[in-house]
Amino acid sequence: MIGRLRGTLLEKQPPLLLVDVGGVGYEVEAPMGTFYQLPEAGATVTLHTHLVVREDAHLLFGFATESERRLFRTLIKVNGVGAKLALTILSGISADEFARCVQESDSASLVRLPGVGKKTAERLIVEMRDRLADWEGSVSLPGAASAASAEPGAADELKDAISALVSLGYKPPEASRLVSKVESEGLSSEQIIRAALKLQLKV
Repeated sequence: MIGRLRGTLLEKQPPLLLVDVGGVGYEVEAPMGTFYQLPEAGATVTLHTHLVVREDAHLLFGFATESERRLFRTLIKVNGVGAKLALTILSGISADEFARCVQESDSASLVRLPGVGKKTAERLIVEMRDRLADWEGSVSLPGAASAASAEPGAADELKDAISALVSLGYKPPEASRLVSKVESEGLSSEQIIRAALKLQLKV
C-alpha cells in the first residue's frame, strides 16, 4: 500500500495530478478540496494517498489532509459508494461540511452532488452518522500550502474548469451552465471550479 507521496508536482489538471518521486511519475486522482491547497507546478508537495487495486487498473488517490483521506476510506465502505463517487462527493463539498450534513441529517445538500440521489443521501446519513460522531477538522501536510493565483488564459481556464466538472460527474450542459454563472475574469480553473461548486450547493 502506498500511504504517502512527497515529490515535485509536475502537472495538475483536475481531477488528475502528476507527482515526480525520485524520477518516477505518479498519476494521482485528487478531490477539489486538495487541488485548492496545491502549490504551483514545480513545487514540492506531500500527499496522503490511498491505493485502489482493480483487475484492470491500480488507481492512486491523493489528499492534502489525513482527515480527508479518512473520510474517503469511510465513504467507500458505504454500500453503493465506490472510489469515483467518493471522490466526486469530496470535490463537491468539504470534508467538514459533509460531516455537518451527516450529523444534521441534511440530505437536501447531499442530493445536489452529482451521482447522489435521495436514497444514496439517506444511506450516507444513516451509515456515516456514528462514524463521524467524533469528527475533527482538517490539518494539512507540509507542502500542501495554499496555491498562489495563476496567470489566467481566460478561454483555456474556462475549458479546463468545464472539463474537470465533467470528470467529476456533471453532465456537459450542467458543467457549462455552472461555469457560465461564475464571474471568471482573472480566475484560475481551480478558482472557477470552486466558485461553481459553491453556487451549486446554494441552489
